[in-house]
Amino acid sequence: MTMASERDDIAGDMAGLAAAARRAARALAGATTEAKNAALAAMAANIRQAAAGIAEANARDVALATTQGRSAAHIDRLALDPERIEAMATGLETIAALPDPVGAVMAQWTRPNGLEISRVRVPIGTIAIIYESRPNVTADAGALCMKSGNAAILRGGSDSFQSSALIVECLRHGLKQAGLDEDAIQMVPTSDRRAVGLLLEGLGGGIDLIVPRGGKSLVARVQAEARVPVFAHLEGICHVYVDGDADLAMARDIVVNSKMRRTGVCGAAETLLVDRAGSDRALRPLIAALIAAGCEVRGDGEVCAAEPRVKPASEDDWAREYLDAVIAVRVVDGVAGAIDHIARYGSQHTEAIVTANAATARRFLDEVDSAIVLHNASTQFADGGEFGFGAEIGIATGKLHARGPVGLEQLTTFKYQVRGCGQVRA
Repeated sequence: MTMASERDDIAGDMAGLAAAARRAARALAGATTEAKNAALAAMAANIRQAAAGIAEANARDVALATTQGRSAAHIDRLALDPERIEAMATGLETIAALPDPVGAVMAQWTRPNGLEISRVRVPIGTIAIIYESRPNVTADAGALCMKSGNAAILRGGSDSFQSSALIVECLRHGLKQAGLDEDAIQMVPTSDRRAVGLLLEGLGGGIDLIVPRGGKSLVARVQAEARVPVFAHLEGICHVYVDGDADLAMARDIVVNSKMRRTGVCGAAETLLVDRAGSDRALRPLIAALIAAGCEVRGDGEVCAAEPRVKPASEDDWAREYLDAVIAVRVVDGVAGAIDHIARYGSQHTEAIVTANAATARRFLDEVDSAIVLHNASTQFADGGEFGFGAEIGIATGKLHARGPVGLEQLTTFKYQVRGCGQVRA
């Protein structure tokens, strides 16, 4: 087979996916909530029934990634254990229990001429999700798209291909069991990177939205090349600021959890900022707690002087998403210094302040321009499930349409329905 014919085959396969997704999306837009929830329940049951097979497929994916020298953080994102497989099934049931956004009336009013106008939620259409590593995204993304009335085309990474393929089988079978079109959830059948390029081109109008979920290089490529709208965040450079008025025990717990609970997630803290006014009291205990938890600490001159185990930070460290057990620490001049640092180096993802001062907290929450800002809580709460969304397709850091965890409502748009009784315009 020539390279040209291979390209033609991939293009033909992708065009077929898009055409099938468009047909399924039209039908799904009118599906009842009961049918969609029945599909989700069947999907959850299918995943539980296939748990052993999913675990075996995932073990093969993990073994291959290990031989390729992938990092520990990458392997953690890729791996599925029985608890994570059960969490996928439970997540589907949680989505089923959420209100159906499709058809919800967002606002309504009557004009002086008698026209009745309603703004109503409707599906976006066909959504392509391009992601790396995490095979659980396969279940979350497929389910969220389906419940919100959208068809999903899933393109997972080559490293999770076997795991994702089996999960998609469970989802598609659930759709069929509920009498819905299986093609409402499809998986790109190749790991060839040319398929991504075709998705970014929009498949001749077949794609309405692209959601990338992965590393910086993937998201940067999607944002640079996509010819259709994109929900994305480039990086999760998340900060915790410990104010001079912070409770030290609380600050220690929040800092360690923000960094070390799971270092490979986008909500993991990458930089710790400590108020100079409280640094004599807080700096050493916070550094000691991080090091005791197995975290490498890189700091500015004041931080290095406070603890000899700290490595000097470079300028690049302040804008680095480690996704590993490494954190950068800087001493700043109060909340204003923290806000300035975040504005310069942050990625508008998630930031937290630890303080007992309500006025200081309010200033931080109001002035930090990020999708999620927290007071006295871990950055690891940057998660759709923790927000009550059931699951998420990702964290959007843009400012148009959706921001923060992208759940059911964020996967809808709206239209205006106007009801009259013979009105004509003068």
